Amino acid sequence: GGQPRNVQPFSDEDASIETMSHCSGFSDPASFTEDGPEVDEEATQEDLEYKLKGFIDLTLDKSAKTRQAALESLKSAFSSKILYEFIMERRMTLTDSIERCIKKGKSDEQCAAAGLACLLCVQMGSGIESEEIFKTLGPVLKKIVCDGTASIQARQACATCLGICCFIVTDDITELYSTMECLENIFTKAYQRDRDTNGVSSTHNTVLHISALLAWTLLLTICPMNEVKKKIEMHLHKLPSLLSCDDLNMRIAAGETLALLFELARETDADFSYEDMDLLTEKLRALATDGNKHRAKVDKRKQRSVFRDVLRAVEERDFPTEMVKFGPERMYIDCWVKKQTYDTFKEILGSGMQYHLQSNDFLRNVFELGPPVMLDAATLKTMKIPRFERHLYNSAAFKARTKARSKCRDKRADVGEFF
Repeated sequence: GGQPRNVQPFSDEDASIETMSHCSGFSDPASFTEDGPEVDEEATQEDLEYKLKGFIDLTLDKSAKTRQAALESLKSAFSSKILYEFIMERRMTLTDSIERCIKKGKSDEQCAAAGLACLLCVQMGSGIESEEIFKTLGPVLKKIVCDGTASIQARQACATCLGICCFIVTDDITELYSTMECLENIFTKAYQRDRDTNGVSSTHNTVLHISALLAWTLLLTICPMNEVKKKIEMHLHKLPSLLSCDDLNMRIAAGETLALLFELARETDADFSYEDMDLLTEKLRALATDGNKHRAKVDKRKQRSVFRDVLRAVEERDFPTEMVKFGPERMYIDCWVKKQTYDTFKEILGSGMQYHLQSNDFLRNVFELGPPVMLDAATLKTMKIPRFERHLYNSAAFKARTKARSKCRDKRADVGEFF
């Protein structure tokens, strides 16, 4: 390859002053600055687009490092800002660049290209243009996922990308089933783990099995009920074997998938019953109360927290509702299907998840949030707590905390007054 160019990565400043104040203002009304300098929105948008065009050109550079840096910069831009019109004009160029990087690049470049493909489909939503993108990239992604000679990291990224893009794009039931079968062929190999004579190879592939399982589970949530029943019958009695895996993330992925399958099974059949329920709940309870000294404390806490919820789902049909705040809006995650979907998109959007929940029509449609709530600058100002009032409140709270702590720490304090 050629000499790597000095690529300046996409930064928060590149998203323009206007964009970042818009994003942060949505996520936190108090962050809207009063009497701030006026910004030339058109000029900043032109600067941003000019820089993004440069990154797109650099995805074809001779240097692998330059190409990878350009892909990562485009990923940062796509996750932090809605760029529908800009991408619409260049979707074929971007698709060709991603395809070339996945086919000819090395592991890190393939991972970056697969991540960009996910964000490209998230930006475009479920339309004809996205279908064209998936028709081009789908076969390439499947080939890498099934290629035993490709790096595990690249196969893992492509498996995730394949599941997400198929979830967003496909209305073709045949394509949906074909993609699920491809992913099944990967993660079902984990069922044979105990019989595998080559333990090193099996452990090495665990990250790939986890990604394939989670991508498959995401696609299962949009399957017709008759297909859901078939998949439950096929996998529900095999998945508990993965709860004994040495890898924490595999145990958690298997546990959450089990909870989701039980939820779907009970939706399709109110009288659904699982044959080995006692054995399964015993396994789940052991994981929810695991005190194994050979495991890290952080891992044990995480495992116990997850499996307490999984056990409640399997035994009591209960789900601990979570609330997600984004700007003035609230979204309640009240089932395993919704949790799986939210976790998947949060993984690829990162810190941009809140912004996309507010502004991305596709995501709002997925989570049934309705049209975007548009807030102008004046509205954001009225929602803001004045800085001086916020300072007084924080100061008073700090003094109260200090006083309470000092009182508790004073050995001469009368213990009786706390009762």
